[in-house]
Amino acid sequence: MEPYILKSYPDDAVITVEELQRELLTIMDEVHRICVKNDIAYALIAGSALGICNYHGFIPWDDDMDICVPRKDWERFIQALKKDLSDEFYFQCFEVDSRYNVLIPSMKIRKKHTYIQEVNYLLENRCDGDGIFIDVVIYDNIADNRLADQLWRMPNRFLMPILIYLDNLGFQAVWIKKMILFIAEQYGKKYSDSRYTSQTLAIVWETWLHEPIFLKEDVYPFQLYEFEGRQYYSYHNIEQVMRQWYGEDCFRTWDGTKWIDPLPEKYRVPKHTARVYLDGDISDPKAKKKGRRLIRGITAAVLGAGILLMMLLKKRQ
Repeated sequence: MEPYILKSYPDDAVITVEELQRELLTIMDEVHRICVKNDIAYALIAGSALGICNYHGFIPWDDDMDICVPRKDWERFIQALKKDLSDEFYFQCFEVDSRYNVLIPSMKIRKKHTYIQEVNYLLENRCDGDGIFIDVVIYDNIADNRLADQLWRMPNRFLMPILIYLDNLGFQAVWIKKMILFIAEQYGKKYSDSRYTSQTLAIVWETWLHEPIFLKEDVYPFQLYEFEGRQYYSYHNIEQVMRQWYGEDCFRTWDGTKWIDPLPEKYRVPKHTARVYLDGDISDPKAKKKGRRLIRGITAAVLGAGILLMMLLKKRQ
């Protein structure tokens, strides 16, 4: 199988998805070690969990890695990272740096002496350090009643564009971030006896009415699975969760001679990475401010149009 090329550079150098995946495994090995040592639950989720089902490891073209940590273990997880994380790595989250954008995954655990720029430049990393990372999201309680769930999601969906706008204008808007996190945490506390769980309400990007919500009995307790020759934790009933998340046809099938992946070949491409370096922390301030330049340009254009309109109206009077 031909390697999936993640990035090509003018000097003919290339970085493959497999090379990035090998580096991500070094982060994941460290997270697994710390969680086992401190008795903290975690699970591979999303595409990483689907990779367990279909490949006993990474989906070959997947250029990221995602895990969850239950809300009850979140503070202990942060303290464990502060105490036990190797000097080769570092982590970013709002609890340790108010510049962190709470709309993205709850935490990023990064590797030093590497660099990555994500495709989504409107939610650029404002913290120090842009090393390759694994995403960590809080899993919390979700209401049994679907209407109640959607009503609780509305405030954070309203606050989302405001925070993005202010963030790209250069304002930290810490009070909005705290409000988003407060709403999410209060929601989880209110429905502590519910039958369902999912990622924290601070993450608002899922399609309306199609949020990945699962029965707790399918999610917990986490189980060990083979992943790239290692043993990592994931959902208790992993196949059922994957069916709910990605549909009944998300699994590879055997046609008698080879395995068939359900995803059409044209969609088998890495989709999260704009730029990446695996042998140096190469910052790119110009690229990093792309979102800010866009938002500021739009703001200037709107204000300019408003001023011009007022001048024209005043002249007519």
